[in-house]
Amino acid sequence: MAIILQLLFTGLGIGAVYALVALGFVLIYRATNVVNFAQGQFAMLGGYCMVITTVDLGLPYWLGILITLVVMAGFGAIFNLGVYYPLRHRLFLPVVISTIGASILITNLVLGLYGPEPMTLPGVIDFPGVSLGAVFLDSQYLVIIAVTLILVVLQYFFFEHTLVGKKMQAVSQDKEVASLLGINVTGMIMLTFAYSAVLGGIAGVLVAPILFVSVGLGAQIALKAFAASIIGGFGDVPGAIAGGLIIGVAETLGAFYISVPYKDAFAFILLFAFLLIRPQGIFGEKVSQKA
Repeated sequence: MAIILQLLFTGLGIGAVYALVALGFVLIYRATNVVNFAQGQFAMLGGYCMVITTVDLGLPYWLGILITLVVMAGFGAIFNLGVYYPLRHRLFLPVVISTIGASILITNLVLGLYGPEPMTLPGVIDFPGVSLGAVFLDSQYLVIIAVTLILVVLQYFFFEHTLVGKKMQAVSQDKEVASLLGINVTGMIMLTFAYSAVLGGIAGVLVAPILFVSVGLGAQIALKAFAASIIGGFGDVPGAIAGGLIIGVAETLGAFYISVPYKDAFAFILLFAFLLIRPQGIFGEKVSQKA
């Protein structure tokens, strides 16, 4: 029983990271009807930004986090202007291809600057963790779960109880009607990209002490986060969170009981099963097909 609890705790920790990146996928999709396949690179950039500020420059950890959040918000806005905005009136496919191209460009730029060697980032807390009986609660996983819970609560409050949040929701539901109501649709979409980049950056900062920082970090997280958003019901915010946690637990249990080398495959096996049994996802609504 203790082993199962230990695996569940670890799975929830890594699943929370997938959930944060999946939230970025969902928020951008709801605002633009476009899948941003560079969302994982936001996480990678967040990790590298923390390494530069705290390890290379020796700045305090809290200051490194603050700088990283500001940098990622700015990068998200620039990404919107350079990748999405020029193609906003085009069909779905060209915009998606542009995000894929942007992700490749970002990855290769970072590879050229820092090389393929993984970089280490110390955890937020110095002590290793606490023990509850036979279950060891690693401090970094505790931080990941706590930060994710706080962000989910703050996000709910922001979207439900602030004017800007309600404007962003209005844009995600119907851009034309929102524009007729006097809402700055372009500004709200830019804000969505900035916020999604911040979410990705936070995910990268949280997972970096566990997985290290490398050019492959973005793709590693993004693929599972994308699968999580589909499992939860693409476009559904609670579904993205649930999907991320499910994948985190599934891959942790699969790695322990079946095979560690095939750990990354369990997320996609689960995705394939959902596509066969419940293609609309956990919280998605079934769409009737026309004859």
